[in-house]
Amino acid sequence: MGTRVSARQVLRWAVINGSSAFSPLQGGRRHLQPVCAAGCRLFCSSSSQNTLQRHNHELGPPSREPVTKLSPQSLVDMGFTDSQAEQIYEATSKLRGGSAATQALTTLTTLFVLGLNSSSVLKLLEKCPEVYTIKESQLQQRIDNMRKLGLVEGSLQRVVSYYPQILTVPVKKVKSVVMFLREKCQFTVQQVTDILRESPAVVLEERDQLEYKFQYVYFRMGVKQAWMVKARVFRFTLEEVRRRHCFLERRGLYQTPDKKGQTTILNPRLDDILNVDEDDFLTHVANASAEEYEVFGRLLAREWLEEQRQHGGAEADSDDDERVLSCTDATSRLD
Repeated sequence: MGTRVSARQVLRWAVINGSSAFSPLQGGRRHLQPVCAAGCRLFCSSSSQNTLQRHNHELGPPSREPVTKLSPQSLVDMGFTDSQAEQIYEATSKLRGGSAATQALTTLTTLFVLGLNSSSVLKLLEKCPEVYTIKESQLQQRIDNMRKLGLVEGSLQRVVSYYPQILTVPVKKVKSVVMFLREKCQFTVQQVTDILRESPAVVLEERDQLEYKFQYVYFRMGVKQAWMVKARVFRFTLEEVRRRHCFLERRGLYQTPDKKGQTTILNPRLDDILNVDEDDFLTHVANASAEEYEVFGRLLAREWLEEQRQHGGAEADSDDDERVLSCTDATSRLD
């Protein structure tokens, strides 16, 4: 029994680490024979080895032709259940291009090597089917780059499962966002890692919107970088942040700190403003009714729309001072 367990462990190690000995792309039971022979030499008796050699001779030499197309059975052999295999096979059959099946095979293999199980792989691909079409070399480069940015084992798998779209972003684009956060926004290396782990969608956000969101929270609300990271501010749109902040300001519950960082009232924490549902925000932070908040939201949205019409889309984006003051104009209409 111990010999069988040990041989099985060697086989498992070879499947994961020895692509030259066995690859899920090759499929077929005969391809396992060289690995089994290598593993069993370490643990089997000479008589067992002779029996194995005679058995191999009777079977004949293994086929060297690799599997180039997916099938439900090949997916089951990779570890998927029958129903999972059917779902993936149906999804891949809709892909265009002659190399689509081979590309899907390499994608599945890379995701398994990353440490995801069959259920996690299926959910990931359902969220982002574009991952099927990424070249194996590109996919591996993007995973390696995330590791370099501090996403260690465990965190990396959670990020990829939660937001698989990050795998579609080129390494150059991710590095550009990281450089912006480090140099322009002055986040530390660890803070950038935390942002990527908690708010991975930041890598796909438009640079202008990302910059303005940071400037709004930093200058208009007076919140420092550490509190932004703790509140996971980059999970929220600029409109969501401004609406809640301006509503509190209208009610006299939030003040922009002066040059010394001081206020005459105690501002609620950014985490308490953003990371609660609307009912809790209105009840415990704003002390207001849902009707008041709804009316204010409509007026604020109308104010932003008027700004864009007056100045044009591009000019309105660059005219930060007028946009920052827009919540004051909206509150005056409520009174």
